[in-house]
Amino acid sequence: MANRMPPEVLEYLRSLGKKYGKLGGKTAAKNMTAAERRARARKASMAAAKKRTAERLAREGRRRDKQDAKRKRSGRAT
Repeated sequence: MANRMPPEVLEYLRSLGKKYGKLGGKTAAKNMTAAERRARARKASMAAAKKRTAERLAREGRRRDKQDAKRKRSGRAT
């Protein structure tokens, strides 16, 4: 079984997250060079594109499965 953190430590970490957690992106961007911001944006863009592609392929796969099932029912299976 994993060791648990003392409640005081958990409370301290929660307070830090509450205080500084909202600063994240803007502060990080302010502390980066233009090249670092560009690399971060490119990585985020590629991840978003990969997700969109996966979702599109899943939709097309479901549509293709429905069409195949319909063809089988009608006797026009390929």
